[in-house]
Amino acid sequence: MFKRIHVFYTGRVQGVGFRYTVQGIAEDLDVKGWVRNLRDGRVELIAEQKEEILKEFLERINKYFLSYIKDMQISWQQATEEFKGFEIRFFWE
Repeated sequence: MFKRIHVFYTGRVQGVGFRYTVQGIAEDLDVKGWVRNLRDGRVELIAEQKEEILKEFLERINKYFLSYIKDMQISWQQATEEFKGFEIRFFWE
């Protein structure tokens, strides 16, 4: 069964290649969704895949950006399966 995660990262998560690295990890694990910078300095992430794959996804992100992430707020939801791939979004989307 597919799940959805909605995550907000805080810390030094902009200007360090965060979105592009997350996109690469997502593509490696076949995770669908998007990531974007927010105007307040946070990064927002929505992703869908099987729960165990999403846990691996989060673990890889956290390991890669261990010294940059100060906090992570995550909510688990039911997947909508609306995404065809994983993309980087921008402020206005």
